[in-house]
Amino acid sequence: MSKTSTIEVEKVNEHIVNWLRTYADNAKVNGFVVGISGGVDSAVTSTLCAQTGFPTLCVEMPIHQAENQVSRGREHIDQLKKRFANVSSVASNLTEVYEVFKTEMPHATDATKYHLSLANTRARLRMTTLYFHAGIHGYLVTGTGNKVEDFGVGFYTKYGDGGVDLSPIADLMKSDVYALGAFLKIPESIQKAAPTDGLFGDNRTDEDQLGASYDELEWAMLAVEKGSDKNAFSVREKVVYEIYKRLNFVNKHKMNAIPVCEIPDAFRI
Repeated sequence: MSKTSTIEVEKVNEHIVNWLRTYADNAKVNGFVVGISGGVDSAVTSTLCAQTGFPTLCVEMPIHQAENQVSRGREHIDQLKKRFANVSSVASNLTEVYEVFKTEMPHATDATKYHLSLANTRARLRMTTLYFHAGIHGYLVTGTGNKVEDFGVGFYTKYGDGGVDLSPIADLMKSDVYALGAFLKIPESIQKAAPTDGLFGDNRTDEDQLGASYDELEWAMLAVEKGSDKNAFSVREKVVYEIYKRLNFVNKHKMNAIPVCEIPDAFRI
């Protein structure tokens, strides 16, 4: 189920950069802010923003972060600042903020739910931080989610990394993001690193959490869209297909608009 990107990277790069520039012009904002994680999605997104010519602020937000994630993020930021004069950076270490938050919260008896809630808290603290930086500069918080994460399996935190002003790469599959990253010459260390959300303070990868690789999930997403015959799937394909379907279903609340209870006209005076 290995997936090769089918996009024309140069044209897609130009298209997204123009889209970002037009959106910023129309919104009358001063620039973009991007959270840098040390992963390919944030590296590609920040490079796209930098190409617009608008000020682009890269924000580091470690919370008990693994050193290799921090070093990859800094390598990318240093490279980007050398390539683009409009790029700046700031480090907001949120570890102490996170620890203080934990002391004010009850320790749940369900360990799984407790640790997942804390992981999502990390993402939401980072969202709050990005909006602070955006607010004082008049910038847009730029999302870094790809299509598989945002519209396939919902692999993001609601009002965390899902809380953004615009999403430039959300119509790109993960394979497309990697192809674009290679075209943009983001650091090799990032291109080769196993994807991880870094929310648990350990070495677990996205694949560890999801139960399937992005190549596999990308295949499953396309199989669902095409209405492929499940009877023709291999044993592993059937497993991946069910993983995708389950995650897509349980995370619909992230992808759909917030439900609004509409009041019947008959109840209005």
